[in-house]
Amino acid sequence: MKILVTDAATVTSGDIDLSVLAKLGELTLRQRTTPEELIPLLEDCDVLLCNKTVMGRAQLDAAPNLKYIGLFATGYNNIDTEYARERGVTVCNAGSYSTDAVCQQVFAYILDRAARVRDFDGFVKDGGWMNSATFSAFVYPSFEISGKTLGIVGYGAIGRAVANAALAFGMKVLVCTRTPKEDSRVSFVDMDTLLSESDFVSVHCPLNAASANMFNYAAFKKMKPTAMFINTGRGGIVVEADLRRALDEGVIAFAAVDVLCTEPMSADCPLFGAKNILFTPHVAWAPLETRKRVLDIVFSCLEAYLAGRPVNVVN
Repeated sequence: MKILVTDAATVTSGDIDLSVLAKLGELTLRQRTTPEELIPLLEDCDVLLCNKTVMGRAQLDAAPNLKYIGLFATGYNNIDTEYARERGVTVCNAGSYSTDAVCQQVFAYILDRAARVRDFDGFVKDGGWMNSATFSAFVYPSFEISGKTLGIVGYGAIGRAVANAALAFGMKVLVCTRTPKEDSRVSFVDMDTLLSESDFVSVHCPLNAASANMFNYAAFKKMKPTAMFINTGRGGIVVEADLRRALDEGVIAFAAVDVLCTEPMSADCPLFGAKNILFTPHVAWAPLETRKRVLDIVFSCLEAYLAGRPVNVVN
């Protein structure tokens, strides 16, 4: 069984040992693989393990022996899952591995916005507190998140974890989801209601035909002018030029994004230089414990497939 890992550098910086995968077959471990380099490597590949490597029709056609694709990720929009199924290729993701980490990141954004920790730290380091007339220099407006409303778009494992944290902080939670759920602690509403009533809107739905470009200028216009928009899902859910416009015009107050349509960020990214935006470089999923967990899941999924009992199949 020949196993190819195409983008190990997206999973480890040397702090996690991926060679454990060699227990399951003959392992080729590549830190990065360009689209041009990928095609010849696929010729005798039985198992492909990747994070963001694109596997469309051309790539699948170049892999006559391919039987299995395992993802170091929950999302699988980089794989043509339907064509993979036609070709008899099983695709398995690493569902729910990053739930706690992404939830933590969402509240890092929310608490940063509410408590202004970065701003106050800069004020002190610039000598502001030394020159303050009072012991408490509340030079930036802060607020309590208790009693505020958090709107969650998508209610899978991460959405539910974010709701749990919000409820612990005393927030009201609104949820908009395509798949009906039962949870008496939150209110399930339509998208327009969620946008108009939420103080924070956090996106936790997958990127697909229904969600692509969901957050456009018209959607942002429905939000409160004091609201904050958070995206730790997929960049393609947002029309970036429209978010830039909404921020620059004051249609919404603030945004925090961990994901973009093009990653790494391109030089012409519409959001670069926008007002009132906080960026992180697609790291909500990346704490050490989380990456160890995803490796364990990828290993166990491949092990289960080889034993004839595949799990986490997405096609």
